[in-house]
Amino acid sequence: MHNASESSLVGEEYEVEVGPVAHGGHCIARTEEGRVLFVRHTLPGEKVVARITEGEEDSRFLRADAVRIIEASKDRVEAPCPYSGPGNCGGCDWQHAKPGAQRRFKGEVIAEQLQRLAGLTPEEAGWDGTVMPAPGDKLPAGEVPAWRTRVQYAIDTEGRAGLRKHRSHDVQPIDHCMIAAPGVTELGIEKQDWPQMATVEAIAATGSSDRQVILTPRPGGRLPLVELDKPVSVLRVDENDGGVHRVHGRAFVRERADERTYRVGMGGFWQVHPQAADILVKAVMQGLLPRKGDMALDLYCGVGLFAGAIADRVGEKGAVLGIESTKRAVEDARHNLQDFERVRIEHGKVEQILPRTRITEVDLIVLDPPRAGAGKQTVNHLAGLGARRIAYVACDPAALARDLAYFRDAGYKPRTLRAFDLFPMTHHVECVAILEPIKKDD
Repeated sequence: MHNASESSLVGEEYEVEVGPVAHGGHCIARTEEGRVLFVRHTLPGEKVVARITEGEEDSRFLRADAVRIIEASKDRVEAPCPYSGPGNCGGCDWQHAKPGAQRRFKGEVIAEQLQRLAGLTPEEAGWDGTVMPAPGDKLPAGEVPAWRTRVQYAIDTEGRAGLRKHRSHDVQPIDHCMIAAPGVTELGIEKQDWPQMATVEAIAATGSSDRQVILTPRPGGRLPLVELDKPVSVLRVDENDGGVHRVHGRAFVRERADERTYRVGMGGFWQVHPQAADILVKAVMQGLLPRKGDMALDLYCGVGLFAGAIADRVGEKGAVLGIESTKRAVEDARHNLQDFERVRIEHGKVEQILPRTRITEVDLIVLDPPRAGAGKQTVNHLAGLGARRIAYVACDPAALARDLAYFRDAGYKPRTLRAFDLFPMTHHVECVAILEPIKKDD
């Protein structure tokens, strides 16, 4: 991405000592002149040559790749994936780090965000400082968990399937993604040509043998005849309205969690790691401890994963209200939870629907907001409902920390926080915080 302006520093190289890990899959380093670099493909404590990939003379910080390792960290391993490394696929951030070190870095990032954005120590957040691997993901160095049940392949101009480079639209063609789940790999998407396609997304359900591909044609592109190595249903994205339409086979895949089956339609949201849904339901239920007769809210409820788990536990006298903004997910949630008479799913944005429900008190709340978090307005509304406990499921530690600060101002504090490594090899991490009202003597 060479930039024509005189002040661009792209391509310049600096020898640096690498400092701590930062949120976003890179480490922080400074040049002798004091410029701040966000360096990928390195580890804390290393000495490296960093080549600038983005930034100008007056940028607040520069982005860089470690192109030569002068002194390596003891946490470094040879990246198992041939497409990992500077200028290649941007899908993984930590292929070059031992699995235990990756979890430690994620823990350091969570701790740093909690401190900086919420003023909380791990102890104050009720967290033991660890990031737990999913059972079965603890593999020897050099082996990679094949966890990604959804992979969106980018298609280059020649019709070859690949993955995007970091912060770029450029495509790195690949013949195998190591973190892709077996059900995705078995489809054989990388072996085919995809002329006139922009992206091909593959979904392999964990709860069934359902498999799906979602094709996004380039403008004016015609759909290919899809013949893959395994039975698969085919959907397409409409270039005009972005809607998803069924071409062939089922419009949904069936997933399982907490001993229930969930229908997820049209490529809708479901946790990507095969064990994530079960791990998160368990953490949320252990934290909330629902009682018979409880009234609960499930916000950003998707296809009803947490609503179903709570409904199961609060019994016939209990009730659950779910709120979800995606129309298709609402239809799926209503279908998935039709056995429960006292579960209602409302369609719309949480901040608009919640005030309209006229609900003034609830016993329990679970929220699993998008990456940006729930925000001050929603947090304040929730804190006013007097819930005994609130479970907050977060895919972004910065958004979680910001919202925890809002919750504190509104009278709730974390009772426990747990972190799970449900995105191995990447910088992403999932957290579950359980909040309770602050007592007068706290």
